[in-house]
Amino acid sequence: MRVALNGWFWDRPETGSGQYLRYLTAALAEAEPTSQFVVLMPTPSASEVACAPNIEFFVVPGKKTNLGKVWWEQVPLPKAARQLGVDVLHVPYWAPPIHAGLPTVLTVHDLIPLLLKPYRGRLPVRLYTAFVRVTSPRATLILTDSEASRRDIVEYLNVSPDRVQTVYLAVDRIYAPPGSTDETDEDGTVVRSLRCEVSAEEDAAVLAQLGIQPGYVLYLGGFDVRKNVQGVCAAFARAVQTVPDACLVIAGKLPAVDSEFAPDPRRLVQEAGIPEGRVHFVGFVPEAAKPALYRQARVFVFPSIYEGFGLPPLEALACGTPVVGSRAASLPEVVREGGVLVDPADVEGMTAALVRLLTDDVFHAELRRRALSRAARFTWETTARETFAAYEKAVKLAMA
Repeated sequence: MRVALNGWFWDRPETGSGQYLRYLTAALAEAEPTSQFVVLMPTPSASEVACAPNIEFFVVPGKKTNLGKVWWEQVPLPKAARQLGVDVLHVPYWAPPIHAGLPTVLTVHDLIPLLLKPYRGRLPVRLYTAFVRVTSPRATLILTDSEASRRDIVEYLNVSPDRVQTVYLAVDRIYAPPGSTDETDEDGTVVRSLRCEVSAEEDAAVLAQLGIQPGYVLYLGGFDVRKNVQGVCAAFARAVQTVPDACLVIAGKLPAVDSEFAPDPRRLVQEAGIPEGRVHFVGFVPEAAKPALYRQARVFVFPSIYEGFGLPPLEALACGTPVVGSRAASLPEVVREGGVLVDPADVEGMTAALVRLLTDDVFHAELRRRALSRAARFTWETTARETFAAYEKAVKLAMA
């Protein structure tokens, strides 16, 4: 099979869409070595050389502006895919062409701009959202990251349930516990063996550079309002009354402006009344340093109000760190028995979970075991295999 992928975000690996595109393409190439995968890009890429032999890049000239993006998605992209004679076109983010002229698979990670008012943006963003809302049902098949998002797509995009398929995401293999370990499924069967190449000394060096000590409560995941960092601060403020030596590490680039959409966590910490010295802001953390940050945490807290999937909790689980997460949207599908789930507005429940994980070593060890077992169920190999099966299904549907 010959597959074309919309590569608009290939050179944006700092974005979720860019990471998804790169990891998926690499996994597809490995899982299906007899198939060819063509990444269509508006400009030449500087990172083509590291790819597999069955991945090729094809430049479809386009202007990297907002209007240029819309035009490129709708006209040059599908035209190039047809001319290249591919069997299927995969658009890995919410932007399908109106008239593709060939089987099309669309990935819709979430419907945040449609469902959450603070994320609807200004008029151009709202117009684009309205546009892709109309064009999405034209895709032959829609993939999404969770059953929660699948339900949203069926309801709000008015798509037949049999044309929307859940394919879970995964995380990079660098997210692993220290030392060697076997990942097992819920039945105890070994799924794969992992060997963490990073030593405890190297993890300690990362923490020293950040100015923190192991055993902290970690939050990492953005500061927009749906992330519920206010809930994190409120729960930790109560937890530290019981565990006075507890520390909260807040990672990520802080908002440039304190706003209703992106509240400054430094203000939230003050308003919550957390004692001075109990919170450490470590700023932006490079991808290579994130596994150490997860591994050396006692617990990861992520009470988000809405997620299409939730990569940070899965990254934590894969490192063997228990998660205190919310019961909202997709998070129960990701975390399940690998953590403690509470209502995102339940500060008392979140506090109790934090205190128990900070003080109960037996409970913590059990959740650590469950976390690794849960994370073992999410692999890029599985994601690639299920995605390729969707390509085959889309071709059959288009021929029916």
